[in-house]
Amino acid sequence: MPLIPEEPQIHESAQGPRATPATGRTASTPRPVPGPRPRPVPGPRSAATPRPGHPGRGPARPEPSERSQVPAERPVEAPEETRSVPQIQLIPASVDGALDAAEEAVDLLLDSGRAPGDILVLTTGEQHPWATHELSFGENSYWEQHDTGEDVFFADASAVDRAKARPVVVVALNGDDDTVERVLPTARERAVALLVVCGDPQRVNSVLGAGV
Repeated sequence: MPLIPEEPQIHESAQGPRATPATGRTASTPRPVPGPRPRPVPGPRSAATPRPGHPGRGPARPEPSERSQVPAERPVEAPEETRSVPQIQLIPASVDGALDAAEEAVDLLLDSGRAPGDILVLTTGEQHPWATHELSFGENSYWEQHDTGEDVFFADASAVDRAKARPVVVVALNGDDDTVERVLPTARERAVALLVVCGDPQRVNSVLGAGV
């Protein structure tokens, strides 16, 4: 059954101002359903440590006392044969606006209580600036950050086979349409609980619709 773009959904613990739509997007990005949350991670995340792709972003994110709190949880990954099919959230976006939509989805997921290490972001076109920066120090140190699993990790979709499963996978269809048919099914396999796809609904439905 084809996927149908969902109406904007805002989790009760993640309400807040919506980011200004990027140039070329005709409407504000529908917000993804955060999905099931994993178990608490010991120790707070340091406010001084910048999140990937957001250096010098501006005022720090409000302290937990200033916004609704939802405990961040980390699950014990289920064996492949017992893992359930992830929930799929489609966010309509143009090629130029797909990366912005993916970043907004990540922000909402973090605001809803998701641990940064729960999230993997894949891009089918231009690399996310964080990935480009980290790769400049070499692939070994770049992939060590992926294997450590302590923060949001951004990667080119061509490397999806190397990426490990995470509770949430966000895919930005920001170019190279020829890779979509290979990337989306694999991204769905990597997503334990939630797959968020930002891109052309018709294209996504043509690839994933029959399997949903």
